[in-house]
Amino acid sequence: MRTSLIAVLLFQVLALFMRAYLRLGLQENGLDQEFANDLSYLIVPPVLAILMLPIIRANLDLLRDALDLRRINIRLVFTAIAIGLLARLIWWLQLVARVLLGLTPDSDPGDIAAPVFTFHCPQPQAMLVALLVFGCLIPIVEEVINRGLIQSWLTPRGTWFAILISATLFAVFHAPGAIPAAFVGGLVFGVQFARTKTLWAPIITHASYDVLIVFDWRCLNGVWV
Repeated sequence: MRTSLIAVLLFQVLALFMRAYLRLGLQENGLDQEFANDLSYLIVPPVLAILMLPIIRANLDLLRDALDLRRINIRLVFTAIAIGLLARLIWWLQLVARVLLGLTPDSDPGDIAAPVFTFHCPQPQAMLVALLVFGCLIPIVEEVINRGLIQSWLTPRGTWFAILISATLFAVFHAPGAIPAAFVGGLVFGVQFARTKTLWAPIITHASYDVLIVFDWRCLNGVWV
């Protein structure tokens, strides 16, 4: 288990380095930074699948059980979506609180008398790629690795120990500014997996949260004042 765990972490690092290299190449060819960032992620799932093939084969029964479609029901889907929406709402509430307290200053307040927000999305192809990456590929890849494999491997040593370690490893593969939110999210996903015994619960919640992030990051622009 220890060898497999270290291998999975190293494979993730290698896949992300390959993604970064591809992203730089796409940007040098004139692609927008955000579009290049999303498009370059398409290389990550196949690279990880190839590198992790022996590990996947050794844990095939474990993953097959965790991804069994028969475990999905309407209540699970709606509950998972609701948790994702609630988590994003909480993120926005803490942001508003930080702005009101002056902890998050506006980078360009200008001379505006009230908060002004506009909603304008990028080109359709860029949005489709972003939604595919954030709403499908990232949730499936990250949940299979962090909950389906890592948390399952560590569960015999204690459920909460497994949840904490998997959430920590999940968080460190995010940008520094996103680590706290990713750690909390990892705890939520870990509890979902432990309670439901299916990866579909954290995958759906993860996807719901990330889809909202796409619209926040790519479509919503504003000045707080």
